[in-house]
Amino acid sequence: MKIDSPNQVLAAPQVPVKKLTKWAKEPTIADLRGDFDAAKPSHDAQVTRINAWLDQLHVTGSAKPKKIKGRSAVQPKLIRRQTEWRYSALTEPFLGSDKLYQVKPANADSTQAAVQNETVLNWQFRTKLNRVNFIDNLVRCTVDEGTSVVRLGWKRVTKKVKQQVPRFVHYEIETQPQMLAFQQALSLVQEDSNNLGSLPPEMQSAISHYQETGQTTYAQRDGVETVTNDMLVENRPTAEVIEIRNFYLDPSCNGDTDKALFCIYSFETNKAEMQKEPERYRNLDAVNWEGATVQTDTEHSTNTPSDFQFRDAARKKVVAYEYWGFYDVNGTGELVPIVATWIADTMVRMELNPFPDQKIPFVVIPYMPIKRSAYGEPDAELLEDNQKILGATIRGMIDLMGRSANGQQGFAKGMLDPRNRRRYENGEDYEFNPNMPIAQGLIEHKYPEIPQSALTMVQFMNQDAEALTGVKSFSGGISGQAYGDVAKGIQTALDAASKREMAILRRLAKGMSQIGDKIIAMNGAFMSEEETIRVTADEFVQVRRDELIGNFDLIVDISTAEVDNQQSQDLAFMLQTLGPKADWSFTAMILSEIARLKRMPELAKKILAFKPQPDPMQQQLLQMQIEKEKSEIDKNNAQAELYRAQAKAASAMGDKTNLDFVEQETGTKHAREMEKQAAQAEANQNLKVTDALLKPRKQANGAESKPDIQAAVGYNQFSKAQSGAPAGQPA
Repeated sequence: MKIDSPNQVLAAPQVPVKKLTKWAKEPTIADLRGDFDAAKPSHDAQVTRINAWLDQLHVTGSAKPKKIKGRSAVQPKLIRRQTEWRYSALTEPFLGSDKLYQVKPANADSTQAAVQNETVLNWQFRTKLNRVNFIDNLVRCTVDEGTSVVRLGWKRVTKKVKQQVPRFVHYEIETQPQMLAFQQALSLVQEDSNNLGSLPPEMQSAISHYQETGQTTYAQRDGVETVTNDMLVENRPTAEVIEIRNFYLDPSCNGDTDKALFCIYSFETNKAEMQKEPERYRNLDAVNWEGATVQTDTEHSTNTPSDFQFRDAARKKVVAYEYWGFYDVNGTGELVPIVATWIADTMVRMELNPFPDQKIPFVVIPYMPIKRSAYGEPDAELLEDNQKILGATIRGMIDLMGRSANGQQGFAKGMLDPRNRRRYENGEDYEFNPNMPIAQGLIEHKYPEIPQSALTMVQFMNQDAEALTGVKSFSGGISGQAYGDVAKGIQTALDAASKREMAILRRLAKGMSQIGDKIIAMNGAFMSEEETIRVTADEFVQVRRDELIGNFDLIVDISTAEVDNQQSQDLAFMLQTLGPKADWSFTAMILSEIARLKRMPELAKKILAFKPQPDPMQQQLLQMQIEKEKSEIDKNNAQAELYRAQAKAASAMGDKTNLDFVEQETGTKHAREMEKQAAQAEANQNLKVTDALLKPRKQANGAESKPDIQAAVGYNQFSKAQSGAPAGQPA
């Protein structure tokens, strides 16, 4: 059967094709192929340019010089040399550290979620994704073709396994403790559904039974039973640098992929791969697997050799077209994000966009951006003429040297006879014709001198190429002659090259940031409820899916070796300025940052965690010094106290002396002495009177008796009255 078009395939048995959705206006293959055909002209124009750039890079096709008999066909790979230097400079900033992403919270409520997402994202790129291979492919594709396209997805693989699980029998709750335990467990689960896993198995069964039937029961174990469950084998995001020739983008997006209304990607698959995902791909029985081959589809670019093909139906490769875009599927005028896949003339997938961000799962990264275009340009666009001129100049020099008879010798006829000719060739002494001097009869051929103009042209082309790309070669390379042959001029030139490199890195970092945003969104929707993540060799954390939801700002941690080295030198100068007596906490911060810039994260962590231990001898000397200072202080305090006491005593003595002088001068002291003597005399007189009154009574009674106190008191008062003294005072 003759095939008239690349999409026409051999007739297949008529199998009814089922409708895949309940949409009012489900698009057909013809509708989606219309978008494909509309995007094909602009896509083909870009592919033509990419093919020309790759020919220049690898010196193939039109870039390869035509062979001329007797002439050199060498073509120096100037563009390849520049790109090889560019690869490592662009990959190392992404691969030099285990921490590729920094996740910053956009608001205060997302702080904890940002920490969790940063941990998960960096762990996935370290362990779940082949980061080295992915970054290498991304950088090489971007540098070589001017644009790279990354396809994001999620891979989930399960398998059926038989497990023995306990069987429970449920009974009505009869006692108050049973009801109280059930209510406590139910409240925990209602607060957080993840608490169900921390309950005992019997309580888990009772809560699950309540959620299903609404009946409050308690469960008892009743043996075990064998059930078939889905065991999760693989559950991770995917990131693939796809072939740009198989990617068709909406040409009306004006360079902004977020505004693209559709994109189409063709890929190779087989029946066995699609049957693994029955919930995604249907109508597989209606596909003509025998007729739909990779070789018959000329619109798809493949690396599979044209003479290779699997013979069995399960592994035989076919081309599938995947449509991601926005379509009015309900007939209401509102665009809905959808995904559709078809093989030949059979639709095998049609559903709403399953990704949580509701965008196309592709990220387009340009190398040198083109205004109002989603695609970019590589260095080959700038270096094409330089490579051609350099090749022509070098081929001319090679032809100049190759056409000479270097090392050959010519003898004049008659200069040597046959016998002396043999002796000359054997290295023996020989005789020559004296009429023909040997200097004139012997000619030794040598390479001709290469003209200085050719060497100057080669040097000029190399310098011009470096100026165009900003790539410094191994020896010589970019100089500061344009700014003056001084250190400042050289530094200016190198700074300009570093800025050019950082501009390219920022575009790559922006693409990596978009990739991280899409993976974070997928983690919040498709990741397991709990993941155990290894942070370091001996540190593990538990991350739950519901803790990953929030608003974040993604930062890709990139830097060039030159920038890192300059920053580390500046920090070392700051450390030197601080000196050895600076506080250790401040010194540790600077040292850890230097270690991080030198790509030594483990050392940086150890420096921050290190707590310096003091020298025991130094500690003892310090303690002794403290005790000595304390004793000196106590001694000084005691001496000061003594001085204060002496001063107080001297002050008191002076006050007493002054008081005595004042009383002496005013007669107060004399008056006080007179009053004292008068009181003493009166007391003596009263004593004598009392004795006189009591003595007769003692004699009359002949025995001791109590003194007549009242009589004595009365007499004293009488005496005071006679003398005019007040009562209670001595007369």
